[in-house]
Amino acid sequence: MSPAAATAMQQGLQSCEGCGLLSRPMPGEDEGRPGEDEGRPGEDEGRCPRCDEELVFRKSASFQRTWAYLIGAAICYIPANVLPVLTTTTAAGAESDTIMQGVVLLWSPTGWPLSIIVLVASIMIPSAKILALAYLLVTAQRGSVANNEQRVRLYRMVELIGRWSMVDVFVDTFTAALIQLQPLMSVEPGPGLIFFAAVVVLTMLAVESFDPRLIWDSASSQAADSKEVTYA
Repeated sequence: MSPAAATAMQQGLQSCEGCGLLSRPMPGEDEGRPGEDEGRPGEDEGRCPRCDEELVFRKSASFQRTWAYLIGAAICYIPANVLPVLTTTTAAGAESDTIMQGVVLLWSPTGWPLSIIVLVASIMIPSAKILALAYLLVTAQRGSVANNEQRVRLYRMVELIGRWSMVDVFVDTFTAALIQLQPLMSVEPGPGLIFFAAVVVLTMLAVESFDPRLIWDSASSQAADSKEVTYA
């Protein structure tokens, strides 16, 4: 296995999350910052010279905040799938449907594409995001150095597709807004929709809280330790 390259933090460089500019702190901005060997982000790390975004070597309390959002999303995921997300009221009475029941009802010779979209976006993607983020957190906290490139790609994929999980909320609210033929028929969102929206928001916050640069820190630390042993 090839030795890991030095990280930007070890070289005193900062990457802006707003515009992607890699820059070095201006003189005087890194005062009071711990040494590079300590491997910890410091205070007053400066601002980006291009977009004026605040610069940080690593996101503060990334593991703790990501775990908090992820556990909250996992808890809300259960009532989101058990409670009804849509209630239809007709002359025959009221009928409530969960997400899976909605997938079954939408399945027809003409409606099967929408049924598959709701199944993937509302059930498969949220659960896959929770599992993927848990995997990234566990491996990063354990200091794993295997498959770093694949784990970064996994994070980018979760970050990209996560926003499309809100499609079920859009379908339900759009349906409720259109179908209002009282007293003959009306459609109202159910309590499960609130929990599902919470799952989507919490997973998005978890993705934003996780710092993918932490994936590479363990490899760089091991490479630095091996160099110290060799020179000793």
